[in-house]
Amino acid sequence: MPAVHFTNLLIVVAAGLLAPLALGFVPQVRVPAIVLEILLGIAIGPSGLGWVEPDLPVSILALIGLAYLLFLSGLEIDLRRLRGRILKLTFIAFAVSFAIALVVGGSLTAGGLVRSPLFVAIVLVATSVGVIVPVLEDSGDAGSGFGQLVIAAASIAEFGSIILLSVFFSTNGSTGTAGTLILLGGFGLVVLLVGLAIAGVEHSMSLGHVLQRLQDTTAEIRVRAAFVLLIGFAALADSVGLETILGAFAAGALLSLIDRDEAGTHPELRVKLEAVGFGIFVPIFFVTSGVRFDLDALFASASTVARVPVFLLALYVVRGLPALVYLRVLGRSRSLSAGLLQATSLTFVVAATQIGLGLGVVSRASAAGLIAAGLLSVAISPTLALALLRRQEIRESVSREPPSGVTPARLASID
Repeated sequence: MPAVHFTNLLIVVAAGLLAPLALGFVPQVRVPAIVLEILLGIAIGPSGLGWVEPDLPVSILALIGLAYLLFLSGLEIDLRRLRGRILKLTFIAFAVSFAIALVVGGSLTAGGLVRSPLFVAIVLVATSVGVIVPVLEDSGDAGSGFGQLVIAAASIAEFGSIILLSVFFSTNGSTGTAGTLILLGGFGLVVLLVGLAIAGVEHSMSLGHVLQRLQDTTAEIRVRAAFVLLIGFAALADSVGLETILGAFAAGALLSLIDRDEAGTHPELRVKLEAVGFGIFVPIFFVTSGVRFDLDALFASASTVARVPVFLLALYVVRGLPALVYLRVLGRSRSLSAGLLQATSLTFVVAATQIGLGLGVVSRASAAGLIAAGLLSVAISPTLALALLRRQEIRESVSREPPSGVTPARLASID
């Protein structure tokens, strides 16, 4: 067995600790920690100081971190929000977004900036649920009609982009699109059957008592069960040639659906799952993504550097313009804020570009440019969106009147 050293991993986890700690000393800088985690990864990686190489321990834990990140994204999906008018509006907005993305992807390909218009369209159509939800919760807007609409739109975009990536860029390329759809249908059936089985077993009185007895002991039985579900679905997706991120996301979405804990028997489960993810695995993934970031490819020429603002503009066009669908219920100012939040995308960009590099459908320069654009979107969009939202609220409080064309009843109707 080859010798395994933990020096690289130590530096990576130390960077994961320092990123939020540094931001904690300057609370006025409202930048998500993941931005600094990736930047620190670039600084300590081969493109920077050269302190870290993504060796075996780092690579394995980063892979688990990616799966856990998608698991937590799936866990954020609240299917109770995805119904009625919200479902209709957000689905229409996503369809419009994907249509625009295809046009933008074709234009970028014609300009020689990307290799695959479909791949870049799928990358551009995503929104980072894991970034949007904490931003809205911290601002107190998550429970409002505006917040619920934005979270629902981000959820559909994240779910849709993962499905599209699995359909058109699965690892089992020999089956073709039709074969992949069959595999996807079979995978969905397995997820459904597993969900029904878990829901049935949970109604067992004897098992319920055992789970309650073990859930807050060192057994942490519910956390272990959730981890089995995550790894099981990721392994299943990988074994049939689908992307492992689909399996991880499906595990989180299924757990969100079947484990609502209406009786309040285990209210700390999600807190524990988030503590494991955001405390251990997810920071390793983002720091390692920075370590692997090819800064030399990005700055190889002026033309490659110029891709960053082009990709950022493309992201705003693809995800921002469809927010016009919300004008009648949100009004102009809130729709603009919603568009900015929808254009906040990094987690899927990082994951998808790694897959794209492996499949050869994206160059290292384009991958670096897309990630850099994603970093800028996370650093800029939430802050700007909340500033616009607060300014609108100040206007309304001064005038004591709702925004033009929008009544309180209309805004509340999407709750």
